[in-house]
Amino acid sequence: MSVHTIILAAGQGSRMKSNKAKVLQRIGGTSMLEKICHTAGAVSSDITLVVGFDKESVLEEAGNYNLNITSSLQPKPIGTGDAVRCGLDKVQNDSKVLVLYGDVPLIKKETLQNLIESSNSGLSILTTVLDNPFGYGRVKTNDNNEALEIVEEKDATDEERQIQEIFTGVLCGSKALIEEGLSKITNNNAAGEFYLTDLVSIINEKGIRINTYKASNEEVKGANSKQELEQLETTYRAMKAEDLFEKGITITDASRLDVRGSVECGRDCSIDVNVILEGNIILGDNVSIGPNCIVKNTNIGSNTKIEAFSHIDGAKIGDSCVIGPYARLREGSQIESSAKVGNFVEIKNTTLGKGSKANHFTYLGDTVIGEGTNVGAGTITCNYDGKDKHKTSIGDNSFIGSNTSLVAPVTVGSNTTIAAGSVITKDIPDNALGFGRAKQENKENWSKKKD
Repeated sequence: MSVHTIILAAGQGSRMKSNKAKVLQRIGGTSMLEKICHTAGAVSSDITLVVGFDKESVLEEAGNYNLNITSSLQPKPIGTGDAVRCGLDKVQNDSKVLVLYGDVPLIKKETLQNLIESSNSGLSILTTVLDNPFGYGRVKTNDNNEALEIVEEKDATDEERQIQEIFTGVLCGSKALIEEGLSKITNNNAAGEFYLTDLVSIINEKGIRINTYKASNEEVKGANSKQELEQLETTYRAMKAEDLFEKGITITDASRLDVRGSVECGRDCSIDVNVILEGNIILGDNVSIGPNCIVKNTNIGSNTKIEAFSHIDGAKIGDSCVIGPYARLREGSQIESSAKVGNFVEIKNTTLGKGSKANHFTYLGDTVIGEGTNVGAGTITCNYDGKDKHKTSIGDNSFIGSNTSLVAPVTVGSNTTIAAGSVITKDIPDNALGFGRAKQENKENWSKKKD
């Protein structure tokens, strides 16, 4: 039976004090909605967002997720039961329905898979155990840990208030079962809302088993205010750091590491403080990342060292390289093995060949550099003419003198030397010396003329 996920994403979140929908608030580099949608996409074939407040922004963002997402409108915010009912019209009759919340983004794929599997005999609900469950609906179960009903705090007896297992609101069951149960939910309560929690007792009265599956507290945390959003960020940071520990990465201080994507790694990697890893990161063996670095969508080879304060985005770095400190590698940068990119060097859409070096204060854009070439301090490839980008090519074992400007398009051969302070506008052949300077003139007694 296929699984169709309904994600409740209609809330305004007034305590967020934001013009954006609550589910669009960000943690770990993306919105809460994006995180839960991608998790849902890993366990279900279809996703329906139940939208309301700021629905245009929610649907615009969801359109970028590359997932099979539809939407249903909840005209008025009259409860979670009503919200699920609004989403059911997009679900095929023979599907299972998984209900998730757009502001509860940290549930793990494995947890949802287990919840789905446990729903084969009827309905399954996701629960968690709190040391202090005050204010939450308690889950009353039988001897087989099957749920009988959800008792709200205000309605609970003293004995029922001792129950520490609570309902998270996440559940899974067949469309037919959930649809039938929702049809019997009423809004005879002080708020005049249709509560999804009522579904448990309604289905239990039909004699159908309701399995419970426990999740960790961290997975089912939500955010209704900016303070809770910050707490969720802290939880997410700790969860991602724990994943890296399990992979064998040495982390100097887990509280000062932000992982905002996925990390694959070899052995003996280390990460210093105040590092942000974003997007898809691949590390070889024995990679070290120094303090205060930002690395995004980058592949780093074995035995490579990223020095402090370097910013790397969309680069591929080979083995045994040294990057930084204070280096910036932008999209399309390819650094071959044993190359060096030093302090205050910016590289974009450029290949720096094996063993080549650009050690200081340099900009290399739209450039291909061969092996063993040294690029002197202050070198600039002038790749943009105000309208189009142009390419610079430099061969093997060449020496580019300090403060050189290479006006693209231009080709510099192998075993070539360029004199410091040159402006190069023409190609230079192999084994040549290139220089382009204005003739120096000295004006005698110049200082006396200024008086």
